[in-house]
Amino acid sequence: MSASQGPAQRLFDAAKRLLGSLLATGETRLRLAVLELEEERARLVTLLMMAGLSLILLLLGLGTLTALVIVAFWDSHRLTAIAVSAGVLLFGGAGLAAWVMHLARRPTLLASTLKHLALDRELVESQRDAQE
Repeated sequence: MSASQGPAQRLFDAAKRLLGSLLATGETRLRLAVLELEEERARLVTLLMMAGLSLILLLLGLGTLTALVIVAFWDSHRLTAIAVSAGVLLFGGAGLAAWVMHLARRPTLLASTLKHLALDRELVESQRDAQE
């Protein structure tokens, strides 16, 4: 019996195949993570640009609308018009801030990668349990 056919060689070959399989799986998961990070970065840049532009336009529109309301009621109810305009703006700002905080707490970074890693772990555990 030659040394290449012995149990030690077969064990060594199985270990090499297992290591190769683990490396291939790890490489696939790493590529998925990198792809997700690139997509998240592009989405974040677009989101920030659009949010900045919309904030500028909203501020200009709200300022103009507030001035219009105050000028329209200047002779009769100027303090009421100022108070109502300020209240609406403050209430709207607080509501939007609460909504943004809710969205910011939602985990989205690498969600697909984490899902696939959990699936891989479950498959390994089920294979281990089946062998026992």
